Amino acid sequence: MTRLQRVAVLGSTGSIGESTLDVIARHPERLRVFALSAHSRMERLAEQACASSAPVVVVPDRAARQRFIDAWPAGRTPPEIRVGAQALADTAADTQCDTVMAAIVGAAGLPAALAAAQAGKRVLLANKEALVAAGGLFMRAVREHGAELLPIDSEHNAIFQCLPRGDRAHVPSEPARGVRRLLLTASGGPFRRVDPVDLHDVTPAQACAHPNWTMGRKISVDSATMLNKGLEVIEAHWLFAMPADRIEVLIHPQSVVHSLVEYEDGSVLAQLGQPDMRTPISYGLGFPERISSGVGPLDLARCGKLEFETPNMERFPCLQLAFDALRAGQAACVTLNAANEVAVEAFLAGRLRYTWIPRVITAALEWQQRQSSVTLDSLADVLALDAAARRYAGNLGLA
Repeated sequence: MTRLQRVAVLGSTGSIGESTLDVIARHPERLRVFALSAHSRMERLAEQACASSAPVVVVPDRAARQRFIDAWPAGRTPPEIRVGAQALADTAADTQCDTVMAAIVGAAGLPAALAAAQAGKRVLLANKEALVAAGGLFMRAVREHGAELLPIDSEHNAIFQCLPRGDRAHVPSEPARGVRRLLLTASGGPFRRVDPVDLHDVTPAQACAHPNWTMGRKISVDSATMLNKGLEVIEAHWLFAMPADRIEVLIHPQSVVHSLVEYEDGSVLAQLGQPDMRTPISYGLGFPERISSGVGPLDLARCGKLEFETPNMERFPCLQLAFDALRAGQAACVTLNAANEVAVEAFLAGRLRYTWIPRVITAALEWQQRQSSVTLDSLADVLALDAAARRYAGNLGLA
């Protein structure tokens, strides 16, 4: 008999959270919602909590708590409402929870993801910052506390599926035996064929018009600049203990091949599927079994040809910056991520040109290199550097 799995969905009103709840609802015999969290969409959170019968919700502050109460249907008993960042971390570590979907965007999701790892949970990681900003710290917590880590990004989930594995998601300390390279695929976003000189006047609407995926605005811009793929390179380094010179990126505009693993004997294993996040989510929730995701079959005959090309670093300088940061060390990765978040926020607000995003990141990385060496042995260390990098990027006069 399958044991009932109780799931906390952190960032439930985002696209990953919505897809996670869709998969959970398909398997009431094995999956149950324990907790949901949201930052601003209290009305949607109330709808989700009502539909899933979630016993706990987490909101950021008292004002959000009141908005949730106001949105809750009359006559129905509300869930327990927990308030604040510490409550979010405590919920991720709650003994009543087995699995944590870490889907909060940005550095705000890092403390809760780390708390889940330290509590020995099964962590379904959709938050990039846990590894980009705190890879060493996070992976050490997973190992020391016996947590189980399953990547949810479609590319890392694809690599995980193509690597040798058992019935538990272990955390490697060295590359898998026999593996030569990891090949991460990228759609190329909306500007794959645009001349770099024509990118100066790109608007937020254009940058957010992803050709294959429906995503939030911030991650859509990161996909357009390919900074998102750069962050995934850094994640792959930590998830699979793979050095930077054995990780490559291929542009694959059809988004059918989600990533590939090349072995020493010349074999290349690839994971293919529809561009629907419910596939990696269901894989993480069901692992080591495969469960229904609601995603339809892949018709390769209708897909036609599958194309691959090397990314143009002149068009996508943010991707090169991510490789540079990975080789420079963890402090550079923290700075890269922080500066990008500041720059993208300014771009979406109309205060920064699209082509200035990599310039802000470059300036921040140069600033970080001028600083005295920093230790990143604790979450406080990581968050302090993150805050300093954000202040520097925000004070450049560019954002």
